[in-house]
Amino acid sequence: MSVRAQTYGEASRPRRRPAARKNAGKPGAGRIQWDRFGRIVLAIVIVLLFAAMIKPAWNAVHTYRQAGQTKIRLHQVQAEHATLERQVKRARSDSTLQREARRQGMIRPEEEAWVVNGIKGQSP
Repeated sequence: MSVRAQTYGEASRPRRRPAARKNAGKPGAGRIQWDRFGRIVLAIVIVLLFAAMIKPAWNAVHTYRQAGQTKIRLHQVQAEHATLERQVKRARSDSTLQREARRQGMIRPEEEAWVVNGIKGQSP
């Protein structure tokens, strides 16, 4: 017998066996089933990844739609710009400038201005 056994009086007492576990024969009772736990964790991670991808995907779709609308608006504005450029070109022509000047009562430097009063059909 060892010194320790003699000191604590273990020699006289028989060793106790650990008590049997409750539900010892049933599967999953008191033990972690790592394969099932792993599948659950994997499913949760996949769901979280999909949830994290929703916002960027939504932003991409929104940007694509907005780009299409912007292109349409760009073509409209370019057409309007071309129309305005043609109007400016026509307005700067000599014939248009002369016609508008005459309409406002202007004359050329070498011409004389005449004012006629008393024409029938016009009010003074």
